[in-house]
Amino acid sequence: MTTALPTARLAALGQSLWLDNITRTLLDSGTLARYIRELSVTGLTSNPTIFEKAIGSGNTYDTQVAELAAKGLSTEEIFFACAITDLSRAADLFADVHARTKGVDGWVSLEVSPLLANDTTGTVAQAVELHKRAGRANLYIKVPGTPEGCPAIEELIYRGIPINVTLLFSREHYLACAEAYTRGIERRVAAGLDPVVSSVASVFISRWDRATGKALPASMQNTVGIAMAGRVLKAALDFHATSRWKALAAKGAVEQRVLWASTGTKDPALSPSLYCDVLGAPNTVNTIPEETLLALAEKGNPQGAMPTDGVAAEKMLAAVTAAGVDLAKVAETLQIEGRDSFNKSWTDLLAKITTKRETLAAAR
Repeated sequence: MTTALPTARLAALGQSLWLDNITRTLLDSGTLARYIRELSVTGLTSNPTIFEKAIGSGNTYDTQVAELAAKGLSTEEIFFACAITDLSRAADLFADVHARTKGVDGWVSLEVSPLLANDTTGTVAQAVELHKRAGRANLYIKVPGTPEGCPAIEELIYRGIPINVTLLFSREHYLACAEAYTRGIERRVAAGLDPVVSSVASVFISRWDRATGKALPASMQNTVGIAMAGRVLKAALDFHATSRWKALAAKGAVEQRVLWASTGTKDPALSPSLYCDVLGAPNTVNTIPEETLLALAEKGNPQGAMPTDGVAAEKMLAAVTAAGVDLAKVAETLQIEGRDSFNKSWTDLLAKITTKRETLAAAR
């Protein structure tokens, strides 16, 4: 009797496994298609850091960069053209999943410029344009769930643009984005529009443990991210049990699924599948770095479904607070640091494309 791979066991639990990576080599080599066939991968996410590594190294993108530069496109326009080319191909690979699940799964994600994180109007305009250019029904636009991002999320949902809300770290961050999503759906219902607009809420996990490790005793290290996930899951279940949400669901609205992000481990002393093993939950997503996905498939040990009552999570978070960690302050810092990190990756990415286009032009 063949034992199902750990990835298949999580999928059978009702969790969608998405790859947190995109490169042209993954597409050209057939590796992404193989992950879909063999490792239960049903979606994909990207971010500026991922594209910085993909486009900035090697020569895979040289031909397209040279062609676009010759047409007079700006560096940012060149990036988005390259990204949309890759993500459109990936979206097509997931099209069958998207159709089979009636739009629940099979998504890929493209992020707006991180430099727009504090610009609500600019975020809306760019998100609408990018979604139209890609022309794929299963493409999410990623928008940070910052205070400036939440009004953009509401407006984009109202306009029917599927959104992956990123850079969420706490229950409060999650609830603010759930509120924005719900207001957008309520506005659509009031306007007589289709209430079905898909969205996910991406909650970052491992960064909690890197941020709090030095402040905690060894016995409590690498527990905060998982506990925070338990708190957020409970909040999500409670939110969707309200009469407000049930009224929308009765009209056909679909839940904004919780997505676990940043689920790879950096410490070699830890199991590479540490977070994936314990964050299984029906109707959730886990977007997994490629090396973590492979480790999970080979050696993972999924523990079944997460507790939904939040009791153990709150007990652990209370202990963390008692040890001197200000969870609200850490969450705010992590969101700002995450935004700034993506800003740096974006700036580095554009600098690498500029260098590449100049080098290619000089060689012609």
